[in-house]
Amino acid sequence: MDRPVTSPHQQGPRAASRTALVAAARLRGWVDRFAAGHGSVAEDFDGDGLVLRAADGTTAALRPPWPIDGRPGRGATELERLASLAAQERGLGLVLVRRGGFAIAAASGGRILASKSGNRYVQSRTSAGGQSQQRFARRRSNQADALVETAAEHVARIFASHLIEYIVPGGDRALVEQVLNASAVQAWAQRTRLAFLDVQEPKTAILRKAASDACSIRITVTDGPGRP
Repeated sequence: MDRPVTSPHQQGPRAASRTALVAAARLRGWVDRFAAGHGSVAEDFDGDGLVLRAADGTTAALRPPWPIDGRPGRGATELERLASLAAQERGLGLVLVRRGGFAIAAASGGRILASKSGNRYVQSRTSAGGQSQQRFARRRSNQADALVETAAEHVARIFASHLIEYIVPGGDRALVEQVLNASAVQAWAQRTRLAFLDVQEPKTAILRKAASDACSIRITVTDGPGRP
């Protein structure tokens, strides 16, 4: 099933748009349904991916999950080549961190090869003032540091045994950045980062979905001017 990432939204005169993650094996079917709902479709390769322009003015921007990196997809059409590119197996390092927990994994082809998830309590901000506020802030900072250190240790241990070509970040951007900046992770810090994933609660079950999402084609549909 296609997985929506963002809800349709309207801002002033801007056309409504929405984004979905579509697996390579389902891409042909998705495009067929798009054409059935919006009319004949013209394809246009824009350097970053494929843009579909439907008869009613609706467009769909199809972006591959990772760069070509010298390994283009195969096929007679741009659509086939895009699906082929997304179907290639790449070594992924998932780093999912939020306040209170983390999930780290090495993955390829949507499969988890090795992983570790865990909890580390980080208290919420407090409205207390004066010395109490300072004490809570120090405690919160120490707890966050412990979370980052633990997650970084597992990143180093898991990634060291697997091919990691790209980093898949997700969760809390600030905490993920701290983990990737940790000294233990410097061997992988310069790897290309794929699209940031919206992860609410890093757990082992979430890792499986995150690995699948990281391999999916990101499609952003923008309604034509005549559509409500």
